[in-house]
Amino acid sequence: MDNNSSQNFSLLLDGGPLIWPLLALSLLGFVFVVERTLFLHKGQIRARDFLEGIKNNLRQGRVVEALTVCEEAPGPIPRIVKAILLHAKDGEGRMRCAAEEAALLELPVLERRIGTIAAIAKLAPLLGLIGTIIGLLRAFLTMQNAGHYSSADAFAGDIASALAATALGLIIAALAHLGHHFLTGRVRSIVHDMEWVAQSIIQFSCYELPAEIRPRPVVQKVEEDEAN
Repeated sequence: MDNNSSQNFSLLLDGGPLIWPLLALSLLGFVFVVERTLFLHKGQIRARDFLEGIKNNLRQGRVVEALTVCEEAPGPIPRIVKAILLHAKDGEGRMRCAAEEAALLELPVLERRIGTIAAIAKLAPLLGLIGTIIGLLRAFLTMQNAGHYSSADAFAGDIASALAATALGLIIAALAHLGHHFLTGRVRSIVHDMEWVAQSIIQFSCYELPAEIRPRPVVQKVEEDEAN
């Protein structure tokens, strides 16, 4: 390939038939990463401040106000706290079950489309490799048709398109891997906050509240333990 042909090379026009599926895959991955980033950012709250506000309401016996705060706050953490508070009078065991049930409902929402981003990271190099194989086949066919005295310029364009497909596939895969790693880290952070807040609110409701406003089954259990 001479200097003029290399300057006129276009990735979209001369990159081979697999360039367009790769571009569509990259666009899909970009949209999913942006959507998940905005969704997880919206659902992540200051867990410590939120928990302290709920505790203040519970100390003053304002359970309805605490539930209202949970309904108005965004994200999975308030919904888990709400599930715990709704079963506060059923005892510690039921509160933990309610927290687990609420978490099981929230996890698929948090992890939605993240698996698809991982699949894009694995699929992009395969599509690029297919494009490379097709480009090399075209180059060998061009060489065969040109005969024994064919020059490199006759099939250099096919080789360039083959390498372009591989390069684009690897770039898309690398970016998708970075997006997947980032989103997985955000999900782990939110899940950690969910577990910490659930444990803290159950511990507080069962053992740190004054006896007169503590959930009744817990008070009865403490009295029975003291009697024994």
